[in-house]
Amino acid sequence: MTDKTSKKLTEVEGIKARSNYLRGTLVQSLADSTTGSLAEDDAQLSKLHGFYQQDDRDIRSERTRQKLEPDFSFLIRIRVPGGIASPAQWIALDELSRKYANSSLRLTTRQAFQFHGVRKVNLKTTIAEINKCLLDTIAACGDVNRNVMCTPLAEKSEVHKGAYDLAIALSAHLTPQTSAYSEIWLDGKKQGKTPDVEPIYGKTYLPRKFKIGVAIPPSNDVDIFSQDLGFIAVEEKGKLVGFNVAVGGGMGMTHGEPETYPRVADVIGFCLPEKAVEVAEQVVCVQRDFGDRTNRKHARIKYTIDDGGLDWFNTELSERLGYSLEAPHPYKFTTRGDQFGWSKNTQGKWDLTLFIPEGRISNNAQQNLLDGFRDIAKLNIGDFRLTANQNLVIAGIGDEERKPVEKILQKSGIGKAQNISLLRKDMLACVALPTCGLAMAEAERYAPELSAKIAALLETHGLANEPVSLRITGCPNGCARPYLADIGLVGKAPGRYSLFLGGSSDGRRLNKLADENVGEPEILKILDDLFVRFIAERETNENMGDFFDRVVVSQAQSDNAQLQATEAG
Repeated sequence: MTDKTSKKLTEVEGIKARSNYLRGTLVQSLADSTTGSLAEDDAQLSKLHGFYQQDDRDIRSERTRQKLEPDFSFLIRIRVPGGIASPAQWIALDELSRKYANSSLRLTTRQAFQFHGVRKVNLKTTIAEINKCLLDTIAACGDVNRNVMCTPLAEKSEVHKGAYDLAIALSAHLTPQTSAYSEIWLDGKKQGKTPDVEPIYGKTYLPRKFKIGVAIPPSNDVDIFSQDLGFIAVEEKGKLVGFNVAVGGGMGMTHGEPETYPRVADVIGFCLPEKAVEVAEQVVCVQRDFGDRTNRKHARIKYTIDDGGLDWFNTELSERLGYSLEAPHPYKFTTRGDQFGWSKNTQGKWDLTLFIPEGRISNNAQQNLLDGFRDIAKLNIGDFRLTANQNLVIAGIGDEERKPVEKILQKSGIGKAQNISLLRKDMLACVALPTCGLAMAEAERYAPELSAKIAALLETHGLANEPVSLRITGCPNGCARPYLADIGLVGKAPGRYSLFLGGSSDGRRLNKLADENVGEPEILKILDDLFVRFIAERETNENMGDFFDRVVVSQAQSDNAQLQATEAG
């Protein structure tokens, strides 16, 4: 490993070290009524408590002209390990979104809920109310393990139940132990002279965020290879025998800095179910001790592994565990997206998977999603399950309960939202503008328009029923996992994107840069030409992602060879 001890630690490391286990001066910042923002250090610490400070960028310039501070508000993220919420919890979150947020619930690509537009004066009340309904926000953001993802349909089989149970156990085990969260948000008693202890994280927590997912083949709906740590369920004769362990995934990069890059995880071995939590803890501890704390752009576990080498990482992990992982067991992924519509589970109940446009549950002129799902929650049947693709499952519905559910869906317009193109249903988009401070271009607000135009091209060429994954993000951080899509768009500037093509249908292959800094006309022209070529040149049973990969790679190789020949001449 490269020695980083002589290098200066990042400013964030100092903030965490001085914070007294995440306390900082948050109490004082919250009490300061002269501003809608938090003190700078507290704004950084707040992420580990589950929220981000933001402002409305649509009106930032005008407020600056008027010599007003930015229109500050806060995004609150709510952890939902494995993605399952009860009707009572749904109703509670619905009420909070209307009272303190912008009257919407956002389903994230990590199976969590988000509130947007919460004012500082309402932060403590909102977080306290979230905890009252047996959910929380701690570690939903920041330099810790985030919400643990898993296929939410635990009743599908014994294997699914075991995978879901692991997700819950991992989340509980890796939750920060500091009492600061309880003191600040829940009026918990202070520890007095007894110091806090973080047995796993230590006083400076992790170098950067850490993400864990649990997948059940043949469905890779959680994009397991995008995770810092992934557990792939292994089934034999209907029984869960253990998990293949994958490490080193991560989607973030920075434009113009080739030393930053997305990476897919490596499968390094197999462990028994009862060893999975122990394995997870030690993987986290390796990253805690060796992750780069001198450069936050180089601080994810993917860089730790690439710097030291996979052999080094495996050796370090084995030494900490006291044993080596077994060789990986065979497995195969064949799908990634959600299966929409009604399906019956092993308990004889019905599950309904619904497409939620960009994961945004709100009321608008087309459909009243917020009202509709509140009415379904009031029926107090089944529960609500968030998928990793920003969609929603109403699960555990009896035969006689289907009709009232369907009636509400039609009345609210939710049913109409399902009648869309195949491309649209398999699309992901991050929030981006106007609130995300990192966004360089539109994503959520642009997604309906963009997908409609690409879907129209597909239909023109007779490809409307061809499975194509489309993902768009406003910046290169990759929250919607664009680097694994058949078509990935990553914002560079207003109206300009880097275009990536050629992800694999099993989520194991990154796509490749096809063009950068292009606008909508160029994007549509490139795709239109490729759709024509796909019809003429596709190989037997070749899907769109594999075709794009083959074409983009061959074109890149040709361009490189031509450039080398020119330089040699």
